[in-house]
Amino acid sequence: MLSVSDYRVSYGQSEVLHGLNFEIKPCEIVAVMGRNGMGKTTLMKSLMGVIPSSGGSVKLEGAEVSHMKSHQRVASGFGFVPQGRMIFSSMTVKENIETGLTTTKRRSVPKELYDMFPVLLEMRNRRGGNLSGGQQQQLAIARALASDPKMLFLDEPTEGIQPSIIREIGRTLKMIRDQRGLSIVVSEQVLSFALDIADRILVIEKGEIVHEELRATINEAKVASYLSV
Repeated sequence: MLSVSDYRVSYGQSEVLHGLNFEIKPCEIVAVMGRNGMGKTTLMKSLMGVIPSSGGSVKLEGAEVSHMKSHQRVASGFGFVPQGRMIFSSMTVKENIETGLTTTKRRSVPKELYDMFPVLLEMRNRRGGNLSGGQQQQLAIARALASDPKMLFLDEPTEGIQPSIIREIGRTLKMIRDQRGLSIVVSEQVLSFALDIADRILVIEKGEIVHEELRATINEAKVASYLSV
């Protein structure tokens, strides 16, 4: 589904991602883990075209997308839930989701999105800024799904959210994968969440992938050692 090879990102003269190589299979959930400042958010933003890459290749289903602008990547099949959710606080829930429809021919929010997130149907006329953190996260996911993506990227989705809602988000992501056949990449620091949802875990440290393991055979202590300060 996604192939990333010799991928590099620089801020000015300083290279922060150093020749990353990885692939995401169809219908696979992969967690990219690492401590703060190791390159997770930079990777997510650059894959979405928010930050330009300085070298390498990104292919979605074999088609090169690294030269595309963000909106073109969305039209090609990328969906993004940014860190901090970044919903439009003064717009209603319904209006927020509708902003994700721009790459589709739809004018109204598909019923299946409200079926997936019943709380959003209930609150569809409420302003986004009046929702709780967990509800805003569901809204951000629904907005990303509105564009019918093939690949969904989520940057630190558990940040600032209470544990019971984190479990709910985990169940939702697995349901999305199963119902829609999506591939999902999550950047994350919370190991319990990653173990709950991911088929495979990549660890990034100082802009390089230093460890990769399948969930089925994972050495939790080893992964945890990379995440401890």
